[in-house]
Amino acid sequence: VMTKDSKDTNMGELITAMVGRSLESRFPPVDNIPGDPILSIQHLSTKYAPYLQDISFDVREGEIFGLYGLVGAGRTELLETIFGVRTRAAGRVYFRDHLMNFNNAHEAIEHGFALITEERKANGLFLKSDLTFNTTIANLDQYKGGLGLSMPKMVKATSKEIKVMHTKCMGPDDMITSLSGGNQQKVIFGKWLEREPQVFMMDEPTRGIDVGAKYEIYELIIKMAKQGKTVIVVSSEMPEILGITNRIGVMSNGHLSGIVNTKETNQEELLRLSAKYL
Repeated sequence: VMTKDSKDTNMGELITAMVGRSLESRFPPVDNIPGDPILSIQHLSTKYAPYLQDISFDVREGEIFGLYGLVGAGRTELLETIFGVRTRAAGRVYFRDHLMNFNNAHEAIEHGFALITEERKANGLFLKSDLTFNTTIANLDQYKGGLGLSMPKMVKATSKEIKVMHTKCMGPDDMITSLSGGNQQKVIFGKWLEREPQVFMMDEPTRGIDVGAKYEIYELIIKMAKQGKTVIVVSSEMPEILGITNRIGVMSNGHLSGIVNTKETNQEELLRLSAKYL
């Protein structure tokens, strides 16, 4: 679509040529309207290093809540503790005023929680399987038929998610490794959306994917929030965390050093809060 000497172009022009949008419209409008607090984290601490230290905050229904911090600040550990895959030393998690202190991921999934991990190839995908298996694996109970699983039901559900997610592939029987990083991430999103989660937690959801796929992921996140889902997003990219969230919690060395309204903050404040407990 464009050929130029490197000295005659810039990042904005390259992005526009690649995805047909200017750099100024890198993020879609964040036009969701958060409701009342629905998820409450109270005095959460972890038993093993890296430690979380007395974390407390609320997230509202239909809100996109960002988590920012330096590497090792405890953002991933916080999501994993809420999801029940990291051991708590103290603290409680409430959803709709019900105690949700999960002991494993299965309990979290059964109660409407979902987690997209940072390492999609290591923890989010079955690399030797096709799109159908990777899309339906989190919801196999829905595809029982006869003495086993109903492959027609699984293929139908996968075809639906391919259309909804605009996944670029030949069909449900494509091997997951034949897809680009962005399309693999769409499959992971589709897998969890099949379960219709109420709390969707994402750890670096756009890492390693191209700018066009990133924009589609941003649109999906905002769409989920507008449908009333509570979304928590961990991101190390400052423009991203400022571009797609309603509020941002900043982590520093296992502490929650502050919570700010996205429209009222800036990069300098986020950096200051991220260094508060160093």
